[in-house]
Amino acid sequence: MHKTTLEQWALLEKVVESGSFAKAAEATCRSQSSVSYNLALLQERLGVALLRPEGRRTVLTTAGEQLLARVRPLLKAFWYVEAHAALLTTGVRTRLDLVVDAIFPRGRLFTILRQFQQQHPHTQVNLTEVLESNAAERPEADVMVLTRRQDLTGRGEWLMNIDFVAVAHRDHPLHQQAAPLSGEDLAAYPLIRIAEREPDGQDDSLDAAECWTFSTIDAAAEAVIAQVGYGWLPEERIASQLAAGTLKILPMTHGGRRATPLHLIVKDLSSDDRQIQTLTRLFSMPA
Repeated sequence: MHKTTLEQWALLEKVVESGSFAKAAEATCRSQSSVSYNLALLQERLGVALLRPEGRRTVLTTAGEQLLARVRPLLKAFWYVEAHAALLTTGVRTRLDLVVDAIFPRGRLFTILRQFQQQHPHTQVNLTEVLESNAAERPEADVMVLTRRQDLTGRGEWLMNIDFVAVAHRDHPLHQQAAPLSGEDLAAYPLIRIAEREPDGQDDSLDAAECWTFSTIDAAAEAVIAQVGYGWLPEERIASQLAAGTLKILPMTHGGRRATPLHLIVKDLSSDDRQIQTLTRLFSMPA
C-alpha cells in the first residue's frame, strides 16, 4: 500500500497555488480542517516537512519543492485520464491545457478565451504563459502557441508574426542624438533584454556596454520606461506608451524593427475533439 495519495498531493499543490489553507479549502469545496488534516498526514507519512509559513502565505520548503516537482507530472497525467473518461462518457471535455508564449497579444488571447467559453461553457481552460527561452521548463499541453515550429509532441503551422521595435523613453539621451543611430551610439547605454531572448536570434548584448535581463515582458517594459536603458519590445504590448509618446521608437540605421514568428501546435493531430477544434479555429481566425 502507498503511504500517500494523489488527492493529498493535489491539495498540497492547491495550498501552494492559493497561498493558504483557507483559500485552498474554498477552492476545493472542503473544510479547512480537512485540508489541514490531509496535509499533516502527508507530511507525517513522508517524514518530511513540506510547508512553512512566510508572512501571511504558506510556501513550500526546499524538500517540498523537490518532491512536488516530481509529483506534478503524475497529477497532470491523472487529470488527463479523468478528462478523457469524461470525454468518452459524455462527449464533452472537462479540461483543456493551453500553453501560450508570453509575446502573444494579450487582448487577442482573452478574446479567444471568451469566445471559447461561450461555445464550451463546461470546459475549463488551464492557461500557462511561457517565455520560449525557458523551453526546458515548458509544460506539455493540448494546444500550444510557441515560436518553435516543431515541438516534442507534434508539428505546428505558422500562425502570425510578432513585431519587436527598438525603443527608449522620450527623454533618454539616445533621442537627443542625431538620427539615424548606429550600433556604436547604442553601445554607450544599457540594453534591456527579455529573459535572454532576441527576436531574430541576434545577440545584441555582445555590443552593449551593459545588459540587464528581465524574466517578464512587463518588467522589461517598465525598466525601459524608467530610463534604465533601451530595448526591443513587442510593439503590441507597448502600444499605449507609444501612442502617448512616453516611449519612442529609436531611429536606427538598420534593425530597429524585427519579427518573431509564432506557430500553432496541436498535441494530437488526429483528434476529432470538438473543443480542440474550436480553440485552434479561434486562434487561426484573422485578428
